[in-house]
Amino acid sequence: MKNNEIRIKTCPKCGKIYSGVPALSRTDNSTLICPDCGTRESLESIGVKADEQEQILETIHRFMQP
Repeated sequence: MKNNEIRIKTCPKCGKIYSGVPALSRTDNSTLICPDCGTRESLESIGVKADEQEQILETIHRFMQP
């Protein structure tokens, strides 16, 4: 039987509370971080600047709202 329990976690990288599926940090390949930090790390790895990363995250959040 599937457990529908929602788990609240705190991201060790940014300190924000999240309940989604965590991302695996690219820095050490073992730390679980929030989806936003995972997206930031991914975008940073391909050279996307911080201000553009935030715009991308805003767009993601806007379209993921119910």
